[in-house]
Amino acid sequence: MLAFAMNSVLCRLALTRTRIDAASFTAARLSCGALVLALLISLSRKRRDGGQPSWISAGALFAYAAAFSVAYLRLSAGVGALILFGAVQLSMTSWGVLRGERPTAVGWLGLALAVSGLVVLTLPGQAAPDVMSASLMALSGVSWGIYSLRGRGQANPTSTTAGNFIRSVPFVVVMWLVSPHASHPTEGLLLAALSGGLTSAGGYVLWYAALRGLLATQASVVQLSVPVLTAALGVLLLGEHISLRLAAAGALILSGIALAIRSPQRR
Repeated sequence: MLAFAMNSVLCRLALTRTRIDAASFTAARLSCGALVLALLISLSRKRRDGGQPSWISAGALFAYAAAFSVAYLRLSAGVGALILFGAVQLSMTSWGVLRGERPTAVGWLGLALAVSGLVVLTLPGQAAPDVMSASLMALSGVSWGIYSLRGRGQANPTSTTAGNFIRSVPFVVVMWLVSPHASHPTEGLLLAALSGGLTSAGGYVLWYAALRGLLATQASVVQLSVPVLTAALGVLLLGEHISLRLAAAGALILSGIALAIRSPQRR
């Protein structure tokens, strides 16, 4: 979850403090992630055994990363992460319920608290985020939820993640070709490479491995710790401020996480 939080910070840092554009950041991020994972696979004894990458998962990965980068042009790190993982939770929990997972009453209460935190954050007002950026970040969250659900139970998460990253490269090439580019984005490219090669590639491998022991409803709620980590890192590394609205939303979400994780699940 710390790796996921750093993705938000690195993206926001690159887009606001350097000259890189969103398309170039996305292309560099996913391409570097694919390169690092391909190297890991080449050095691994397991090679590609057990890996099950797919074009659908690669498309979901690209949609997540592209919408993520564009949305962060106008969203702070903490607000963007709250919207992102709120959408992740809703999509994954909805799928889990459709598949027969049934939270207890306490689990439903935790879910309600977490969702109410997202509602508090996005209510109209002076401190409300940009509507278009918030919508793009919600799309990013749904795409990440789909990607996470498709990755559950993978026998070889490293191989699967590598295959999905490699398959996402054609998508980002097309995005880069049709988008306008900023000049002299060298520093931003370095941050994108760090995001792709370390906090994305490494973080996603760990996440796929962790998904083996989590129900969809539990996995969705665990990820809601990321916005709190992101907000804290945003204050420390980006000089962002935590508003009363963000603090209230974060408190509701953390309370929801605590209740949902402690609540037993049933089918």
